[in-house]
Amino acid sequence: MKLSYFHVAGDVPYVVKDQTCVVIDVLRATTTIACALNNGAEAVQTFSDLDKLKEQASLWPISKRLLLGERGGEKIPGFDLGNSPVGVAADVVRGKRLFMSTTNGTRAFERVKDSKALYSMSLINRRAIGERIISEKPEQVLVLGSGWEGTYSLEDSLAAGALASFLIKATLNSVQIINDEMTAALALWSYWEADIEACLRKSTHGQRLERLGNHDDDFLCCSEIDKISIVPVQREKGILFSL
Repeated sequence: MKLSYFHVAGDVPYVVKDQTCVVIDVLRATTTIACALNNGAEAVQTFSDLDKLKEQASLWPISKRLLLGERGGEKIPGFDLGNSPVGVAADVVRGKRLFMSTTNGTRAFERVKDSKALYSMSLINRRAIGERIISEKPEQVLVLGSGWEGTYSLEDSLAAGALASFLIKATLNSVQIINDEMTAALALWSYWEADIEACLRKSTHGQRLERLGNHDDDFLCCSEIDKISIVPVQREKGILFSL
């Protein structure tokens, strides 16, 4: 299995239609997606464009939909929810479709929506994604971070390294790391794996969230490793379901 990592959508240099892709946005989109599906959401439909989101959401009964998203770390005015994994509790999202747009994560999903297989990963469901990849035996896996407005993010690279570390150990070193970005992500994981929350708080986006208010519950949730076994997978373009 050949494994590569790209920091942001704009770094991916080729067409991905024959590849298995994994999108990461630890703070907080992919953590929120995992928690929402784990708590019974029908699906999460992702959008980079707000007008398209509102158009598609209008086709669903109000009782069966929720608009979820943020810009700059803050809830979008008029939306039902922001982008918090602790906000998608079961009594809020069960049975509903979430129409989601975020500053960074949904752009990453847009870039690789044509991939052969597409998964959403955060630290909280790292093992579940790793085990799914191993069971599928793909020749190549592209891991894509979401970053912050087109630039590198520490926390997404940490999670990419966490996934690579799991795959290497679980396959008895049959994984081939094919770019320097993933090698660096592995080193980052080795350095921070004993104190994940500290890494998230040290990141520039973590510091941004701290300036916006009290996000202690979000930091705690986003830093938990292998907590849930949900596998969010794209079955229709732009729509993530629980496997």
